[in-house]
Amino acid sequence: MGKPRRSQVFDFSFLFFCFLSSLSTSSFALSDAEASCLSQRQLLTLPENGELPDGFEFQVQINLKFDNSRLRRAYIALQAWKKAMYSDPKNITNNWVGPNVCGYYGVFCAQALDDPKINVVAGVDLNHADIAGYLPAELGLMTDLALFHINSNRFCGIIPKSFSELTLMHEFDVSNNRFVGPFPDVTLSWSSVRYIDIRFNNFEGQIPPELFEMKLDALFLNNNRFTSTIPETIGQSTVSVVTFANNKFKGCIPRSIGKMENLDEIIFLNNDLGGCFPPEVGSLKNLTVFDASFNSFVGALPQEFSNLIGVNVLDISHNKLTGVLPENICKLPSLSNFSFSQNYFNGAANACVPTLRKDIVLDDTGNCLGDRPMQKLGNECEAVLSHPIDCSKDKCGGGSSPKPPVKAPPKPQPKPPVHSPPQQ
Repeated sequence: MGKPRRSQVFDFSFLFFCFLSSLSTSSFALSDAEASCLSQRQLLTLPENGELPDGFEFQVQINLKFDNSRLRRAYIALQAWKKAMYSDPKNITNNWVGPNVCGYYGVFCAQALDDPKINVVAGVDLNHADIAGYLPAELGLMTDLALFHINSNRFCGIIPKSFSELTLMHEFDVSNNRFVGPFPDVTLSWSSVRYIDIRFNNFEGQIPPELFEMKLDALFLNNNRFTSTIPETIGQSTVSVVTFANNKFKGCIPRSIGKMENLDEIIFLNNDLGGCFPPEVGSLKNLTVFDASFNSFVGALPQEFSNLIGVNVLDISHNKLTGVLPENICKLPSLSNFSFSQNYFNGAANACVPTLRKDIVLDDTGNCLGDRPMQKLGNECEAVLSHPIDCSKDKCGGGSSPKPPVKAPPKPQPKPPVHSPPQQ
């Protein structure tokens, strides 16, 4: 018997390390060491470019019969995935045996869109299964997949590039796992996708502007490690719900936000956003929830916010906003909960006083409203109010952004001298 290949030795080493790590942790928790182990194990199994070579499925020898070649491909993918599962405490995949992949728990089959005569794997739903493992590249073989739900598990590593082959994807939910790396740009190749949920992971870096050019209904980015500005293309987005909360997004809310005609809820909670609010927010007539709390917004609240006739929840607390709170905002017809606490407002109409309103919930604590209880100290207010922000000159709130330098036109080249014809 020949010696094992080097990759096999590494493979065994990682498995042994994972086993030792599991002895000190609960089956319902995944330590950082285990997560790192699984991520490294995935990297060892991925093809060099992250994509499966052409004809890969024909290289796999299987002595089983299938109703069609697509179910055979699905079998290869699901068996590879089962091998990539390090822990399955609920035995969810216990019946993932044999050629009847349509009978596997959490696997759903339907008629193929391009051939109603055959059944194919159209969906996978392993939500709340508490499975630990990683996603193998072989999952890219399930090209009929339209629904992929694996939220609330313990999957680690990256989203393989082979997922770009899943062009029929409609709903993609990998939330509440341990995925890492940049934004999974394989999603950008899915023209049919309408729902993307990657919240509660460890994705990082920038958000691609193309994401907001897709025909999405819902987009959940919250509770990751994104650090970019919010792309100006957000104004082209068709989403009704989008969450940016609990990341490190910075810069302005793009003024193009006012073009988001379908927007119902938008959450900016707990980021590093700042500057003045763009008055274009007031154009969002269908908006019901706007939460920009725990950021660094400054200046006065735009009067245009009084145009948010559908807003139900408005939270601008824990910022550095100043000025007088417009009465019309507190009288918005659909408003039921308005928190403007922990800012530097130094004036508010009676309609904004919590004790005078029984029809809605108001929170004005931690401001500079001298006649109200639980306000900031005078010297703390003076330090900010003595340096008012002019939002008309702020690039976020209405002022013009710095223009790029204008290149000087090229200097005209001297014309070649014109010689008179020789005299006859």
